[in-house]
Amino acid sequence: MNERRHHAGDMSQSNRRRSAAPTSPASPYGLPVIRRAHWGWLVVVYFFLGGLSGLSAVVAALASLTRGSAASETVRAGRYLSLAALIPCPLLLILDLRKPARFLNMLRVIKLRSPMSLGVWGLILFSLVSGLGVARQAASDGFLGAGRLAAVTRRLPEQTLAIVTIPLGLFLAGYTGVLLAATAVPLWAKRGLLLGPLFLSSALSGSAAAIAAALAVRRPSHGEVTALARLERIATLAEAALLWGWLTRLGATAKPLMSGGTGRAVRHGAAGAGLALPLVLNATATITPAHWRRSLTLIASALTLLGGFLLRYAIVFGGNRSADDPAAAFALTRAEPRR
Repeated sequence: MNERRHHAGDMSQSNRRRSAAPTSPASPYGLPVIRRAHWGWLVVVYFFLGGLSGLSAVVAALASLTRGSAASETVRAGRYLSLAALIPCPLLLILDLRKPARFLNMLRVIKLRSPMSLGVWGLILFSLVSGLGVARQAASDGFLGAGRLAAVTRRLPEQTLAIVTIPLGLFLAGYTGVLLAATAVPLWAKRGLLLGPLFLSSALSGSAAAIAAALAVRRPSHGEVTALARLERIATLAEAALLWGWLTRLGATAKPLMSGGTGRAVRHGAAGAGLALPLVLNATATITPAHWRRSLTLIASALTLLGGFLLRYAIVFGGNRSADDPAAAFALTRAEPRR
């Protein structure tokens, strides 16, 4: 009798624990099956500024190679903007790692199969090359005075620096998407090949918009404004197509980007304010008087940059929500949960 009562008590406690635990169609207790990344706002800001810095330098380099002195204002604005966006990036990485020694340890080796290791070294190489380009620009603008240092800096090879800057800038802006795709987080890993091009196109539209805003204040030549507007329009359309294609191919895995705060950031921020409105405003600016054109350009540029930032916010924090969903993890691996 006592054994039966004891066994019945064990069964009763087991049933109570099962009824109290949350259930999920993919996990008996609704618990995550993978660990979410610790990335938050520091990484979001780094992704945004890194892309802006890399592609601003690329736009300046391309303008220097293809248009020369006819695009001097675009080259100047692109280089200085790239430097301004680049300065906080190492600090953001160090703060995200929480211990400066971890960042120094990453410089001891190069792991060719690690996007994070390659990203750190890519950031360093880009900083060196981009810094030389900015120094040459500052010397040409007279900021380094008329001494020997300025004379030596002005003799740095313009075309060589531009050619080397292009692949490094593209890498810095695009590797972050590859870094996300290399994880086990369902939102990032599924259709992850589209994340790199999506980040690149978003960084290109944001960089073109930021340079256009800088030029709108200085009243540049009409040819430079037209070229930047065309580049921004192409990049925006490419970003819209990639975003739509990525969300469509994600299927049910895209749920974190369709609901809640991240869903609003995608619909109203990235797609609405960041893609649709700038296209309308820039098209309107071409048929309005000059004194209205500058205001429309500045508003459209601010919206494009806001949209690019919100896109990265939604992808990073949406990925954290995706990691907490066991059904999404099992759907990605096509593994059946243990009953």
